[in-house]
Amino acid sequence: MAQRTKYNMVKDHILEWIKDGTVRPGEKIPSENELVQSFGVSRHTIRQAVGELVNEGYLYREQGSGTYCSPVLPTSTPQTIERLGNGKNIGVITTYMSDYIFPSIIRGIESHLASKGYTLTLSCTDNNVEKERQCLEMMLDRQVDGLIVEPTKSSSYNPNIKYYLELEQQHTPYLMINQYYSQLTPPYLIMDDEKGGFLAAEHLIKLGHERIMGLFKTDDLQGVHRMRGFIRAFREYNLPLEPELIITYTTEELVPSFYDVIHQVFENADERPSAIVCYNDQLALNVLDQLRNLRLSVPQDVSLVGYDDSVLAVATEVKLTSIIHPKQELGRAAAEWIIAAVEKKDTPPSHTYEPELIVRNSTAPYNRLESKLG
Repeated sequence: MAQRTKYNMVKDHILEWIKDGTVRPGEKIPSENELVQSFGVSRHTIRQAVGELVNEGYLYREQGSGTYCSPVLPTSTPQTIERLGNGKNIGVITTYMSDYIFPSIIRGIESHLASKGYTLTLSCTDNNVEKERQCLEMMLDRQVDGLIVEPTKSSSYNPNIKYYLELEQQHTPYLMINQYYSQLTPPYLIMDDEKGGFLAAEHLIKLGHERIMGLFKTDDLQGVHRMRGFIRAFREYNLPLEPELIITYTTEELVPSFYDVIHQVFENADERPSAIVCYNDQLALNVLDQLRNLRLSVPQDVSLVGYDDSVLAVATEVKLTSIIHPKQELGRAAAEWIIAAVEKKDTPPSHTYEPELIVRNSTAPYNRLESKLG
């Protein structure tokens, strides 16, 4: 708890520098060594605080140069942000705007649109169908020339389909990213999430793990497909699947109750899994904290795999094995597609990105002797 308090202190101080203008947009923040000396905390604490601020869109890193204050800062109630420009207007609707992998996706979109003289209007739904309706109505009212959309709750029927049909009737091009609504046949840029889930489970199986827990968010198709790939790995490697070790959750479910399940599973040393596949890196880091609370070490006691290869994957001393998400590359490709569509040029076909597993120190071979010693 003390470590978490120090990390929050550092994060709050850097946020205060940004908000009061001590560090201005585009300016470099003090180095990691300088921050360690200034705050009197560990390098791990600094990395965790800075990593989260990068993830939330307040800071960005430049390889070999340092960490900088973002030119455009997130807002506390960020449902709509408009970038000024003189060209045509492109709308972007994402489920989230200022956290996790979304700043990287948006930067990829924004940098290419800006280079071509386009105006960008951003809006986010918080993965809420009613907010998506409001975002779509706003985009239609503004008569955007094109729209890039990340679907909201894509695993079930979406009551906002009529707005997409309206876009089609108005000949306004739109592109879906990360997933697409099965009720429509839109152009899309997505990942092969089923293969990603398969690769994550296969990696652990090849390390000798058999009792593997899977944690999946299932109100989005990404999670459903990752779970499908996870299960397919057990089928292809002819291993028994234990249904009680597949835990699902939705956007609205309370985090405490979800973690109670993890505690119940891992409190019994004789029955606990030796590895976990998580829906994404964000969840994996939260699970890492819960395992520490149970005095379990990663990867000595439990191997852990994330998904998305976000900045969080390397934010702590435990570096997550994770599946790569193309993030900024996907954002740029989305911007290129929508510009081509608006300018009535040939658009490339829909594309599914191949997943790739990055192995780090959160996974290790299963040691049956150590497991028995508990």
